[in-house]
Amino acid sequence: MGVMTSPRNLITDVPGVLVGSAHDERGASGVTIALFEQPATASVSIMGGAPGVRESALLEPDMTVETIDALVLSGGSAYGLDAAGGAMNALLAAGRGFAIGPVRIPIVPQAILFDLLNGGDKSWLREPASERPPYWDLGREAARSAGKEFQLGTAGAGFGATTVNLKGGLGSASAVAPTGHVVGALVAVNAVGSATLGDLPNFWAAPYERGGEFGGLGLPQTIPDAALTPRFKGGPAENTNIAIIATDAALTKAQAKRLAVGAHDGMARALRPVHAAMDGDIIFAAATAARKDAVDAVGLTILAQTAADCLARAIARGVYEATALPFENALPAWRDRFAR
Repeated sequence: MGVMTSPRNLITDVPGVLVGSAHDERGASGVTIALFEQPATASVSIMGGAPGVRESALLEPDMTVETIDALVLSGGSAYGLDAAGGAMNALLAAGRGFAIGPVRIPIVPQAILFDLLNGGDKSWLREPASERPPYWDLGREAARSAGKEFQLGTAGAGFGATTVNLKGGLGSASAVAPTGHVVGALVAVNAVGSATLGDLPNFWAAPYERGGEFGGLGLPQTIPDAALTPRFKGGPAENTNIAIIATDAALTKAQAKRLAVGAHDGMARALRPVHAAMDGDIIFAAATAARKDAVDAVGLTILAQTAADCLARAIARGVYEATALPFENALPAWRDRFAR
C-alpha cells in the first residue's frame, strides 16, 4: 500500500484529534490548539537554538506523566505562553485532566513563535500596567472552538507568522502510511528562511505535493544559484516553526520521541535554511492509539517518513493559503505575488 492523502487533508483526519484556533486581528497574533478526545501519548523534539516552550520536560520518555490532553501553538513569543493557561481552564471545565486525589490538572504542553514586530497593535507591550497580553483568552477560545474543520493560512498561531520573503501561516496535511496508520501534521510557519525557491513561486516541498494542494507547480528544471544563497529574516530571534505530528498508532513515549525526531526531516525538505541558531524549531508528536496494534521498529520508521512528508506539505500549504496582513510594509502573500 502506498501513501495516500486522507479525506480532509488535515491533522483532524487522525481519529481522536480536534483543532481550534483563535486570533486577534488588530494585534496580528493568535493561538491554535490540538485537543485529543482521549488522553494521548506524546513527546517532543527541539532542534532550533532558541525555543520557547511550556511543560515540555514532562514529555521526555523517562518522565512520569504518560499522556496529555492537548498541545498549544501560539504567537506572542514568551508572552504567548499564557495561552496554555486559558486552554487548561476550558479543559478543566470539561472535566479533563490528570487526577491527583480530588484535583484535576489538564496536561497542555505548548510552543511559541515570535510575531511581535509584524505591524500589529501590541499596545499591551507599551502599557503593561493597563493591559494584559491576549493569549490566555485566546487559548481558552481556541480550546472551546476545537473541531474537525479549521482554517489554514492567516489563522490561529499562524496569523502573524512570516518567512523571509512571504507571509507565513498555519498549515496542515495528512496521509495514510503504508502501514495503514493515519498520520497528520499541523504547523505554524514562521521561518527565518524561505519556503519557496528564492523569488520563484515553486515550493521546496514540491516533490511531496499531493493533488495540487499548494499550486501543483513542481520544481523548475534547474535550481537557480540565487535560490541556494542563504537569506535571513529580521533579527536573531524573530523566527521559529512550531509543529504537531499526530497518528492513530499505539506508541510508547520513546516511540513518540523518535517520531518527533524523524519528522524534523520535513522541515528540512520544505524550508531553507532551518534549525538555525536563531530558530526555536519544535515538533510535538502525539499518538491517539485509535489502532491498538503495536508498532515495531520498521513500522515506526515508515511512520516517521510519512510524518516528515506530511510536515513538508503542511509547511507549503501554510504559506500557499496565507493572506497578507493589512499593515504598511507587510510582506506579500504567495497568492499576491504568484497566483495566476
